[in-house]
Amino acid sequence: MLFDMLNDFVYLGNEARARHIAESGMVPRCVEILQAARARGVRVFYANSLHKPDGSDYGRTLVDADTELQRWPDGPHLMKIPPGIEGTTGAETIRELPPEGHDFIVTKHRWSAFAGTSLDILLRGLGIDTILLAGGSTDIGILATAYAARDLGYNLVILRDACQTHRLDAQEFCMERLFPRMARVMTVSQASLLLNSSGARA
Repeated sequence: MLFDMLNDFVYLGNEARARHIAESGMVPRCVEILQAARARGVRVFYANSLHKPDGSDYGRTLVDADTELQRWPDGPHLMKIPPGIEGTTGAETIRELPPEGHDFIVTKHRWSAFAGTSLDILLRGLGIDTILLAGGSTDIGILATAYAARDLGYNLVILRDACQTHRLDAQEFCMERLFPRMARVMTVSQASLLLNSSGARA
């Protein structure tokens, strides 16, 4: 599953995030695991944020800080409308990871790819019990999706070098303290070897 690999999250918007993604090499590793999955006949899912320009389909709950943990001096605010506005180039999948006709595109309106989507019923219908998860942000959507997948009984492989957040302390905390309790945490190279040795098809 490629999570929010959209122009808005990878190339546009937040400069610090875009710079970190470029420096991390995360995009080539997403390409690598995508190619490995396709070569083994593994089903590919894209979990993509998509929102109305007015934010009417997004849960604008009251929060103390923005996604950068900057607190507002005048008290709690409604969450800002996130990126991924329908009809914009920012909401399109990045050019390096083009979907193919047999892939599944799951449109989501919350952080978790499971919240209010068809993902769970699609996975169960296909007999899939294990998810390889890549994309970002690690401490927001990846984390929310991992918790939901765990609670729904799925096995998880978190691809640590194909997930990103420019909040580096959060990246390490998730990979070292949270994810090992609910998933296997692997590099793309390790997961690719596992795919090649398993002979599994989904």
